[in-house]
Amino acid sequence: MSGHSKWHTIKHKKGALDAKRGKIFTKLIKEITVATRTGGSGDPDSNARLRKAISDAKAQNMPNDTIERAIKRGTGEIEGAQYDEVTYEGYGPGGVAVLIDAMTDNRNRTVAEIRHIFSKNGGNLGESGSVGWMFDKKGYIVVDKDGRSEDELFEIAIEAGADDMKDEGDVFEIYTSPESFEAVHEAIKNAGITPQVAEVTMVPQNYIQLTGADAKQMLKLFDSIEDNDDVQKVYANFDIDESEME
Repeated sequence: MSGHSKWHTIKHKKGALDAKRGKIFTKLIKEITVATRTGGSGDPDSNARLRKAISDAKAQNMPNDTIERAIKRGTGEIEGAQYDEVTYEGYGPGGVAVLIDAMTDNRNRTVAEIRHIFSKNGGNLGESGSVGWMFDKKGYIVVDKDGRSEDELFEIAIEAGADDMKDEGDVFEIYTSPESFEAVHEAIKNAGITPQVAEVTMVPQNYIQLTGADAKQMLKLFDSIEDNDDVQKVYANFDIDESEME
C-alpha cells in the first residue's frame, strides 16, 4: 500500500497538527471516567483499559489532578455525567464503511447530530450491524523506520506475540490481537523504541480507493464526525493516493 494514505495514517498525520487540545482532553476525560466505571476499579494496575487511558492522557500532558478527578467521577466519589457507550454505523461517499464509537449522556441528541452530519456530507447513517462486520478489532502499533531494522523489529514484535508486521513506506505497522497488544507494546518500549501510534483499534478487512470529489467529501465527513463532542473514535475503510492528498 506504499504511496497510499489509509484512514488511520491520515488520522494520525492530521492529529499531529491538530491544536484542538480542549477537545482531546474532553474525549480523554470521558474515556478515563468510563474505563474506571466499566472496569470496576480506579486502580490502573488492575484495570488495563484505565491504564491505557491514563497513559494516553499523560502523553497529551493532561494534569494529574484532572486525571484524578476523572477517575473519581468514574468511581462515584464525585458527581458527574453518566456516559453510555454507543456505536454508530454508516456509509460515506463512494460506499465507504464508517464505524463510530461515541460516549453520550443523551442518546437522542447524539444520534440526531450524527445522522445530520452524514446527510450533510454525502453519506447516510445505517442500521446496527450494517458495516461492523467489515472491521476486525486489533492492536495497532506504528514505528518509525529510523528506530530499528526490519528484521530486529519483527523479531521483537513476533516474540512478544504480534500477529503481523507490514512495511508502509516510512513506517512499519505492527498488528496484534487485542489480548496481546499490551505485551507487544511493552516489548517495543523496553527495546528503547517509542511508537508513533499504539492503540487497540478497528482495522478494515479491505479498502475502497477514493479520488476527486469523493475523496474530498469523505475527508470532510470524517472531520465533521470526529469534531462532534460525543464521538470518541471514527474508523473507515477508505484509501487515498498521496498525490490526491496533496
